[in-house]
Amino acid sequence: MADEVVLLDFWPSPFGMRIRIALAEKGIKYEYKEEDLRNKSPLLLQMNPVHKKIPVLIHNGKPICESLIAVQYIDEIWNDRSPLLPSDPYQRAQARFWADYVDKKIYEAGKKVWTTKGEEQEAGKKEFIEALKVLEEELGDKPYFGGKKLGYVDIALVPFYTWFKGYETFGNLNIESECPKFIAWAKRCFQKESVSKSLPNQEKVLGFIVDMRKKFGIE
Repeated sequence: MADEVVLLDFWPSPFGMRIRIALAEKGIKYEYKEEDLRNKSPLLLQMNPVHKKIPVLIHNGKPICESLIAVQYIDEIWNDRSPLLPSDPYQRAQARFWADYVDKKIYEAGKKVWTTKGEEQEAGKKEFIEALKVLEEELGDKPYFGGKKLGYVDIALVPFYTWFKGYETFGNLNIESECPKFIAWAKRCFQKESVSKSLPNQEKVLGFIVDMRKKFGIE
């Protein structure tokens, strides 16, 4: 029986992008269903009744919620090709730690950069750059966080790069001058088709951020 794979998603979501990259890395065909988050579909509410959020990966009718959990699931189910997590238990634990760090630090600090003003925004910018520098340190001289090839931490982190133009525009930041090694890593990831074809361009995401700021009354 062929696997039936469906992804409930919203195009600018960095969390949904993670699942898109993981599926592309594994060469898994899937049906993409775009959600309207102001008018959530009955399918989304049925498949994620707890959080009622995207993304949701549906595999043969069964839902897997939360992006990092879904990426791990994809790696376990289709384990015969392009492993995403290291086979060594310690290295696997470390990869999970850094992916969790991305969720706790990059997402939250990045959000402050484009949704706040004044002192709160300045604190967010400082926090954001500091978190990127910690990640640069962890990357070291490796091409990818996973070593020589794209892996779990890279997939957790690179979607946020699509939001960088928004952070720079509204945070008055130049991320490349602050974190050149990080930007070089992101551009290296984008040379991979699984990444470049799964992610929207920064201009499109910037347009979305502009609209959101208007809706939030930040302008």
